[in-house]
Amino acid sequence: MSYTALREPDAGPPPSRPGLLGRLVRDKRSIAVVVIVGAAVYLTGCAAEPEPSNATNAAANATAYTSPPGAPAAESSGTSLSALGSATPSASTPPSASASAPPKVPATGWVAVDHAAWKAQVDAYQALKTDPVPAGVGNLPEFRADCQYSHSLADDPIVAPGLPGASHMHSFVGNKAVNASTTAADLTKFTATTCKPVQDHSAYWVPTLYDNATGKPVETTGFRVYYRSLTNTSTGQMPMPSGLRMISGDAKKKQPTPRGARGQFYCAFYGPGDLDGVARSTNENWPICGGNATLHFMLQFPDCWDGEHLDSPNHKDHVAYGTGNACPASHPVKIPAITFDIQYGAKGTPEGYYLSSDKEGKSASSMHGDAFVMWDVDTMNKRTKECVLQRRTCDNNGYQK
Repeated sequence: MSYTALREPDAGPPPSRPGLLGRLVRDKRSIAVVVIVGAAVYLTGCAAEPEPSNATNAAANATAYTSPPGAPAAESSGTSLSALGSATPSASTPPSASASAPPKVPATGWVAVDHAAWKAQVDAYQALKTDPVPAGVGNLPEFRADCQYSHSLADDPIVAPGLPGASHMHSFVGNKAVNASTTAADLTKFTATTCKPVQDHSAYWVPTLYDNATGKPVETTGFRVYYRSLTNTSTGQMPMPSGLRMISGDAKKKQPTPRGARGQFYCAFYGPGDLDGVARSTNENWPICGGNATLHFMLQFPDCWDGEHLDSPNHKDHVAYGTGNACPASHPVKIPAITFDIQYGAKGTPEGYYLSSDKEGKSASSMHGDAFVMWDVDTMNKRTKECVLQRRTCDNNGYQK
């Protein structure tokens, strides 16, 4: 099995993590990382897991679009919001995107959390007893899901709900049934997934990467989703609410990503090497990796939630990044911070690549990610309490042994 790894030059030496992937979290918005894996890591080493239970998930997913106190109402688009989630996806074969011209994308709004369901989850979380920690477990406060590529669609159930073909092409991992009409309730009903553990029913997606020379897609060969603490203390740590959705990055950003730029793809390697690549594409926006290194990308999501809404009109205002060891008063609930750690089976070429979100500019700056979170509630509570609150390192099955 071959491993690859990364360390930013100014990040200092990576921590020692025998038998594990190492990463060094430098701050809330920028992650310096020692990663990562060959595809085999995502396919092996997971023990059999209990069947997920969704008894407490079903009631946890309010889909009513409401405006918070003092917030403007969502702009009318001529589309009934109550009808946006009416279509039911197939659990086995997601429908293909419409061949017709993309329809107008409706304005999305505030999605209120079901407070009764959230209170029930919090009560269960607070009453939960933790398992004894085995000897040798690390002290990085995180748990994870390892996922594989599932399917591609020009759909986005967060930004353009109910409108197939209205988005640029996305590559989906996790829940296999996701399409434009997927709702939170669908994620609890259609639970077939490409992720381990199977109790993660979430959907994760990014814009599709294309080879600029051939126009063919370059799909992810590994997709690790960390749920972790970004702070030095886990005081006040809460689990992730079911149905939370959010976006990291900016699909409309069109800036060059030359050597040394932030927001670029990088070369992941094991040991010394150049994360910016041994060479660059002709337009300078893409690294060409040496040795056994391949292209990777990291995306960091916020770690604080307003406690009131599962989504907001721009899909960002209901969450925020904490400062120091605390969340802002406007977003007081400390939740696990999602980090996408994405591997591509490509080394780079002089012709470079382009993202579906910026075919013309052919830079990496429009790279972004969407997370539609839906775990089995008992599993989410247990992993958050044992791994993040107790500040212990966990893998797909719980404590890292």
